[in-house]
Amino acid sequence: MAAAPPSYCFVAFPPRAKDGLVVFGKNSARPRDEVQEVVYFSAADHEQESKVECTYISIDQVPRTHAIMISRPAWLWGAEMGANEHGVCIANEAVNTREPAAEIEALLGMDLVRSGQGELDIPVRRSWAPKERLSHKTRN
Repeated sequence: MAAAPPSYCFVAFPPRAKDGLVVFGKNSARPRDEVQEVVYFSAADHEQESKVECTYISIDQVPRTHAIMISRPAWLWGAEMGANEHGVCIANEAVNTREPAAEIEALLGMDLVRSGQGELDIPVRRSWAPKERLSHKTRN
């Protein structure tokens, strides 16, 4: 199996970015004829103990999700990249390894970009505002 072509993320901070803005971007290594959607989802409250259907599996839903804008292949639930209403941005990157993939259905890396779970809780839709995230991730 051939390795995935590289994909790259970039961030430009002031003074390189104008007007005090931060610019976040990513190219996609997806097949050139695959449809990419840019989709907006409003913030939402969810029923206790509800589930969310990801690409291959269901996971527990959180009580509240933030508004997001994501770019994703049309056929899957997850996202290549996205940003939430608090300015938290995240993107998916290919990881090549020598270890074989498990033969079970699981969350895709792109599902983690959109949602996040457990120790990999670096999501767009479920994440806190940036200062809260930093505080949460740096606690012992």
